[in-house]
Amino acid sequence: MRFSLLLGTLLVLAKTFAQTSPLEIKKLSGNFYVYTTYNDFEGTPFPSNSMYLVTDSGVVMIDTPWDESQTLPLLDSIEKRHHLPVKICIVTHFHDDRTAGLNVLKKQGIKTYSSLLSFQKGKEDGSELAEFQFTKDTTFTFGGVKFETFYPGEGHTPDNIVVWFPKSKILYGGCFVKSIEAKGLGNVADANITNWPIAIKKTIKKFKSPRFVIPGHQNWLGKNALMHTLYLLEISYNEK
Repeated sequence: MRFSLLLGTLLVLAKTFAQTSPLEIKKLSGNFYVYTTYNDFEGTPFPSNSMYLVTDSGVVMIDTPWDESQTLPLLDSIEKRHHLPVKICIVTHFHDDRTAGLNVLKKQGIKTYSSLLSFQKGKEDGSELAEFQFTKDTTFTFGGVKFETFYPGEGHTPDNIVVWFPKSKILYGGCFVKSIEAKGLGNVADANITNWPIAIKKTIKKFKSPRFVIPGHQNWLGKNALMHTLYLLEISYNEK
Protein backbone atom coordinates (compact mmCIF):
# COMPACT_ATOMS: atom_id res chain seq x y z
CA MET A 1 0.00 0.00 0.00
CA ARG A 2 2.79 2.40 0.93
CA PHE A 3 4.63 1.65 -2.35
CA SER A 4 1.44 2.20 -4.37
CA LEU A 5 0.78 5.49 -2.59
CA LEU A 6 4.38 6.64 -3.19
CA LEU A 7 4.22 5.64 -6.85
CA GLY A 8 0.93 7.47 -7.31
CA THR A 9 2.34 10.61 -5.69
CA LEU A 10 5.42 10.51 -7.92
CA LEU A 11 3.26 10.14 -11.02
CA VAL A 12 1.11 13.12 -10.02
CA LEU A 13 4.22 15.21 -9.35
CA ALA A 14 5.76 14.18 -12.67
CA LYS A 15 2.57 15.08 -14.53
CA THR A 16 2.35 18.43 -12.74
CA PHE A 17 5.98 19.24 -13.57
CA ALA A 18 5.44 18.31 -17.22
CA GLN A 19 2.40 20.57 -17.40
CA THR A 20 4.28 23.51 -15.87
CA SER A 21 7.65 23.17 -17.56
CA PRO A 22 9.40 26.56 -17.43
CA LEU A 23 9.86 26.56 -21.22
CA GLU A 24 7.89 24.86 -23.96
CA ILE A 25 8.52 25.34 -27.69
CA LYS A 26 5.99 24.09 -30.23
CA LYS A 27 5.95 24.43 -33.99
CA LEU A 28 3.10 26.55 -35.29
CA SER A 29 3.52 26.45 -39.07
CA GLY A 30 6.48 26.58 -41.44
CA ASN A 31 9.25 28.47 -39.63
CA PHE A 32 6.98 29.88 -36.92
CA TYR A 33 7.14 28.62 -33.34
CA VAL A 34 5.17 29.45 -30.20
CA TYR A 35 7.13 29.37 -26.97
CA THR A 36 5.41 29.26 -23.61
CA THR A 37 6.87 30.23 -20.27
CA TYR A 38 5.24 30.08 -16.84
CA ASN A 39 5.01 32.36 -13.84
CA ASP A 40 3.07 32.37 -10.62
CA PHE A 41 -0.38 33.92 -10.90
CA GLU A 42 -2.49 33.88 -7.74
CA GLY A 43 -0.52 30.89 -6.44
CA THR A 44 -0.75 28.82 -9.64
CA PRO A 45 1.75 28.42 -12.50
CA PHE A 46 0.16 30.25 -15.43
CA PRO A 47 1.26 30.07 -19.08
CA SER A 48 2.40 33.02 -21.17
CA ASN A 49 2.64 32.63 -24.96
CA SER A 50 5.17 34.38 -27.18
CA MET A 51 6.42 33.57 -30.67
CA TYR A 52 9.48 33.47 -32.88
CA LEU A 53 10.20 33.17 -36.59
CA VAL A 54 13.27 31.49 -38.07
CA THR A 55 14.75 33.13 -41.18
CA ASP A 56 18.00 32.68 -43.11
CA SER A 57 19.30 35.85 -41.46
CA GLY A 58 18.49 34.79 -37.91
CA VAL A 59 15.52 34.60 -35.57
CA VAL A 60 12.83 37.21 -34.94
CA MET A 61 11.24 37.10 -31.48
CA ILE A 62 7.86 38.59 -30.63
CA ASP A 63 7.77 39.37 -26.90
CA THR A 64 10.00 38.00 -24.16
CA PRO A 65 9.59 35.29 -21.52
CA TRP A 66 7.65 36.24 -18.40
CA ASP A 67 10.73 36.77 -16.27
CA GLU A 68 14.35 37.60 -16.94
CA SER A 69 15.74 34.28 -15.68
CA GLN A 70 13.98 32.38 -18.48
CA THR A 71 15.50 34.47 -21.29
CA LEU A 72 18.99 33.00 -21.62
CA PRO A 73 17.65 29.41 -21.55
CA LEU A 74 15.26 30.39 -24.35
CA LEU A 75 18.06 31.90 -26.45
CA ASP A 76 20.18 28.79 -25.90
CA SER A 77 17.29 26.50 -26.83
CA ILE A 78 16.57 28.43 -30.04
CA GLU A 79 20.21 28.43 -31.16
CA LYS A 80 20.63 24.73 -30.34
CA ARG A 81 17.47 23.80 -32.22
CA HIS A 82 17.91 25.99 -35.30
CA HIS A 83 21.66 26.76 -35.35
CA LEU A 84 20.80 30.45 -35.69
CA PRO A 85 20.84 33.29 -33.13
CA VAL A 86 18.02 35.65 -32.22
CA LYS A 87 18.64 38.95 -34.00
CA ILE A 88 15.66 41.16 -33.18
CA CYS A 89 12.74 41.25 -30.75
CA ILE A 90 9.53 43.29 -30.89
CA VAL A 91 7.39 43.66 -27.77
CA THR A 92 3.66 44.24 -27.92
CA HIS A 93 2.98 46.17 -24.70
CA PHE A 94 4.72 47.31 -21.53
CA HIS A 95 3.71 44.61 -19.01
CA ASP A 96 6.45 42.33 -17.71
CA ASP A 97 5.02 39.20 -19.35
CA ARG A 98 6.05 40.86 -22.65
CA THR A 99 9.16 42.83 -21.63
CA ALA A 100 10.89 41.08 -18.71
CA GLY A 101 13.80 39.81 -20.80
CA LEU A 102 14.63 42.98 -22.73
CA ASN A 103 17.72 43.85 -20.69
CA VAL A 104 19.13 40.36 -21.23
CA LEU A 105 18.49 40.61 -24.97
CA LYS A 106 20.22 43.99 -25.19
CA LYS A 107 23.28 42.61 -23.37
CA GLN A 108 23.43 39.85 -25.99
CA GLY A 109 23.51 42.43 -28.80
CA ILE A 110 19.94 41.69 -29.91
CA LYS A 111 18.04 44.67 -31.30
CA THR A 112 14.86 45.34 -29.33
CA TYR A 113 11.86 47.35 -30.54
CA SER A 114 8.61 48.69 -29.12
CA SER A 115 6.18 51.45 -29.94
CA LEU A 116 7.01 54.84 -28.48
CA LEU A 117 3.84 54.59 -26.39
CA SER A 118 5.02 51.27 -24.91
CA PHE A 119 8.38 52.87 -24.14
CA GLN A 120 6.67 55.77 -22.37
CA LYS A 121 4.28 53.53 -20.41
CA GLY A 122 7.13 51.18 -19.48
CA LYS A 123 9.22 54.08 -18.23
CA GLU A 124 6.36 55.23 -16.02
CA ASP A 125 5.82 51.67 -14.76
CA GLY A 126 9.49 50.79 -14.20
CA SER A 127 9.36 48.00 -16.79
CA GLU A 128 12.32 46.97 -18.94
CA LEU A 129 12.55 49.10 -22.08
CA ALA A 130 13.30 48.39 -25.73
CA GLU A 131 16.31 50.09 -27.30
CA PHE A 132 14.47 51.32 -30.42
CA GLN A 133 10.97 52.79 -30.82
CA PHE A 134 8.54 53.29 -33.70
CA THR A 135 5.90 56.00 -33.68
CA LYS A 136 3.31 54.53 -36.07
CA ASP A 137 2.26 51.23 -37.63
CA THR A 138 5.46 49.86 -39.13
CA THR A 139 6.37 47.23 -41.71
CA PHE A 140 9.57 45.29 -41.03
CA THR A 141 11.46 43.14 -43.50
CA PHE A 142 13.91 40.67 -42.02
CA GLY A 143 15.43 37.62 -43.68
CA GLY A 144 13.14 38.13 -46.66
CA VAL A 145 9.99 38.03 -44.50
CA LYS A 146 7.67 41.03 -44.25
CA PHE A 147 5.54 41.64 -41.18
CA GLU A 148 3.72 44.63 -39.80
CA THR A 149 2.73 46.09 -36.47
CA PHE A 150 -0.75 47.50 -35.94
CA TYR A 151 -2.07 49.65 -33.14
CA PRO A 152 -5.85 49.03 -32.92
CA GLY A 153 -6.43 51.44 -30.05
CA GLU A 154 -6.63 50.99 -26.31
CA GLY A 155 -7.72 47.60 -25.04
CA HIS A 156 -5.87 45.36 -22.61
CA THR A 157 -3.47 48.29 -22.17
CA PRO A 158 -3.27 51.79 -23.68
CA ASP A 159 -0.32 50.71 -25.85
CA ASN A 160 -1.17 47.16 -27.01
CA ILE A 161 -0.21 46.31 -30.59
CA VAL A 162 -0.61 43.19 -32.73
CA VAL A 163 1.81 41.78 -35.30
CA TRP A 164 0.64 40.47 -38.69
CA PHE A 165 2.55 38.13 -41.00
CA PRO A 166 0.65 38.56 -44.29
CA LYS A 167 2.18 35.75 -46.33
CA SER A 168 1.53 33.14 -43.64
CA LYS A 169 -1.67 34.85 -42.40
CA ILE A 170 -0.57 34.62 -38.79
CA LEU A 171 -1.83 37.23 -36.35
CA TYR A 172 0.06 37.55 -33.10
CA GLY A 173 -2.38 39.20 -30.71
CA GLY A 174 -0.53 39.06 -27.41
CA CYS A 175 -2.58 39.97 -24.36
CA PHE A 176 -4.90 42.15 -26.44
CA VAL A 177 -6.51 38.85 -27.52
CA LYS A 178 -7.95 36.30 -25.08
CA SER A 179 -7.65 32.56 -25.60
CA ILE A 180 -10.76 30.55 -26.43
CA GLU A 181 -9.98 28.80 -23.14
CA ALA A 182 -10.27 32.04 -21.13
CA LYS A 183 -13.28 32.45 -18.84
CA GLY A 184 -12.58 36.11 -18.10
CA LEU A 185 -10.52 39.12 -19.14
CA GLY A 186 -7.66 38.50 -16.72
CA ASN A 187 -5.55 41.47 -15.66
CA VAL A 188 -7.53 44.62 -16.45
CA ALA A 189 -5.59 47.04 -14.23
CA ASP A 190 -4.53 49.07 -17.27
CA ALA A 191 -7.42 48.14 -19.57
CA ASN A 192 -9.87 50.36 -21.39
CA ILE A 193 -12.92 48.11 -21.28
CA THR A 194 -15.05 50.59 -23.23
CA ASN A 195 -12.67 50.90 -26.19
CA TRP A 196 -11.42 47.30 -26.22
CA PRO A 197 -14.40 45.93 -28.24
CA ILE A 198 -13.96 48.75 -30.79
CA ALA A 199 -10.28 47.90 -31.12
CA ILE A 200 -11.04 44.19 -31.55
CA LYS A 201 -13.56 44.96 -34.31
CA LYS A 202 -10.98 47.14 -36.10
CA THR A 203 -8.52 44.23 -35.95
CA ILE A 204 -11.09 41.76 -37.31
CA LYS A 205 -11.88 44.12 -40.18
CA LYS A 206 -8.23 44.75 -41.04
CA PHE A 207 -6.92 41.18 -40.96
CA LYS A 208 -9.32 38.93 -42.82
CA SER A 209 -9.41 35.16 -42.27
CA PRO A 210 -6.16 34.63 -40.35
CA ARG A 211 -4.95 31.03 -40.27
CA PHE A 212 -3.74 31.41 -36.69
CA VAL A 213 -4.43 33.93 -33.93
CA ILE A 214 -1.97 33.74 -31.03
CA PRO A 215 -3.24 35.06 -27.67
CA GLY A 216 -0.95 36.08 -24.84
CA HIS A 217 -2.04 33.32 -22.47
CA GLN A 218 -3.52 29.82 -22.41
CA ASN A 219 -4.58 27.71 -25.41
CA TRP A 220 -3.44 29.17 -28.76
CA LEU A 221 -4.87 26.60 -31.17
CA GLY A 222 -8.33 28.12 -31.59
CA LYS A 223 -9.02 30.36 -34.61
CA ASN A 224 -11.91 32.20 -32.94
CA ALA A 225 -9.91 34.01 -30.27
CA LEU A 226 -10.88 37.47 -31.55
CA MET A 227 -14.60 36.68 -31.45
CA HIS A 228 -14.21 35.03 -28.06
CA THR A 229 -12.53 38.20 -26.75
CA LEU A 230 -15.54 40.20 -27.96
CA TYR A 231 -17.84 37.75 -26.19
CA LEU A 232 -15.94 38.13 -22.90
CA LEU A 233 -16.05 41.91 -23.23
CA GLU A 234 -19.81 41.81 -23.80
CA ILE A 235 -20.24 39.71 -20.66
CA SER A 236 -18.10 42.16 -18.70
CA TYR A 237 -20.17 45.11 -19.99
CA ASN A 238 -23.48 43.42 -19.14
CA GLU A 239 -22.29 42.65 -15.62
CA LYS A 240 -21.72 46.34 -14.86
